[in-house]
Amino acid sequence: MNSSTLLGITTFVYLFTMVLYFYYLFFRNKKLGRTIKALTIVGLLVHTAGLILRWIESYQLGYGHIPLTNLYETLVSMSWCTVLVLLIMQQRFKSDVLGVFIFPIVSIAMAYASLSPNVQDEIEPLIPALQSNWLTYHVLTCFLAYAAFATSFGGSIAFLMKNKKNGIPTGGFLDKLPELNLLDELIYKANAVGFMLLGVGIITGAVWANYAWGSYWSWDPKETWSLITWFIYATFLHARLTRGWRGNKTAILSIIGFLAVIFTFLGVNYVLSGLHSYT
Repeated sequence: MNSSTLLGITTFVYLFTMVLYFYYLFFRNKKLGRTIKALTIVGLLVHTAGLILRWIESYQLGYGHIPLTNLYETLVSMSWCTVLVLLIMQQRFKSDVLGVFIFPIVSIAMAYASLSPNVQDEIEPLIPALQSNWLTYHVLTCFLAYAAFATSFGGSIAFLMKNKKNGIPTGGFLDKLPELNLLDELIYKANAVGFMLLGVGIITGAVWANYAWGSYWSWDPKETWSLITWFIYATFLHARLTRGWRGNKTAILSIIGFLAVIFTFLGVNYVLSGLHSYT
């Protein structure tokens, strides 16, 4: 069994988990909730095994690099980070329904990586500029930041949906979402963690760029959009901590920030050319 097989299995586990999450939201029971959590953990373990095996395979081919270097690897690694952060957040905030907003993102990313003919899953050698330990530090911190922002995005969607009813019980699935104050706290804390991690990612990227290309900053499209994304979340934190923004305003700003994350992560590579292209 190779890494592609394990990651393909992971894709179907996540798709099945997504379906169960939607079922759980409408027909909630504790037994199903425990089953979903267990299935998510199993999926993450298989996912982890797939990434480790791919890493081993790269050494067997003589390349020897962490799986973070092309579109296929970035999609599956980003999905791994997102599921890990989701499990942590669900445990921290005692909420077992956040996955209904996150797993569609993860499932689509994994399915696109595994099934799309436009994504090549071959292990390739690194160009000289990428042959550095800074690759691991820079990319992992950025991916963990994106995962935190994805969780905040899910919380923001949940907040806006629940707040639309002004907290009035409806007897529907909205009543099963976490309380508004809990969602608001999740949005804030996930964005705060993501903001710090993205800042570290930008700094490590600058150090690496100076090592590889002799310049800390070159206004490459991905560098620029990473900075724009960081400023959006800086605005979020500033508005919350100094202006007292809460509720819909910060939820909407969080959604805008995540749209910038998506463009930084994928859109830049399709629309703009630069040093960071991996499509």
